[in-house]
Amino acid sequence: MQSDKTAIILGATGLTGSILLEKLVQDERYRKIKVFTRRHVALKDPKIEEYLVELFEIERLSGLFTADEVYCCIGTTKSKTPDKEVYRNIDFGIPATVAKLCKQNKIPSFLVMSSMGANAESKIFYNRIKGEMEGAVLEQRIPNTYILQPSLIAGQRPESRPMEYIGKKFMSVIDHFLVGKLEKYRSIDPETIAKTMIYLANNDYPAGRLESDQIKYISEKF
Repeated sequence: MQSDKTAIILGATGLTGSILLEKLVQDERYRKIKVFTRRHVALKDPKIEEYLVELFEIERLSGLFTADEVYCCIGTTKSKTPDKEVYRNIDFGIPATVAKLCKQNKIPSFLVMSSMGANAESKIFYNRIKGEMEGAVLEQRIPNTYILQPSLIAGQRPESRPMEYIGKKFMSVIDHFLVGKLEKYRSIDPETIAKTMIYLANNDYPAGRLESDQIKYISEKF
């Protein structure tokens, strides 16, 4: 078993990214986890290398951006980032720039979180931005590109998001009725997403977009 892999995480202080970081630290296949972040991560471990940087300026650290794979868990919400230009800079700008760095530095695997409903042609601004981000990422033609499109992510975030909390409570009730073709609309646990990302990075699985039900299915192989 390979035990000298290096991974990069962006968004390691978020709900899914923090779980992903914990799992990579515990994974014997990884020797080093580079974290590019605006603030320190809570987890401390000899495997972790932190690089404090404003992610809009990550290109200035391009010489340090080397790894076997990159996990991009960056994302915001309308309530947290009401300014549409700033929202676009986060949800489109950062992943698109990171994908370019992967291509530039010949990193063969890029895994990025998008969302259900992502569509570059959508009239809904937030869905359109995610769709445009996906297109920008795919333009780089990184060999192992995985775009995960989860539904509503369950779990408790550190910051207060009242409307999201209400939505999660509602989904916890109706999830049981979403079966068959509707199963992909069920809420999804962040640990499930983290498991799937690690599995994809370490196994031969067709690159491309993965919807929520596929993410859950793959996580069971972890």
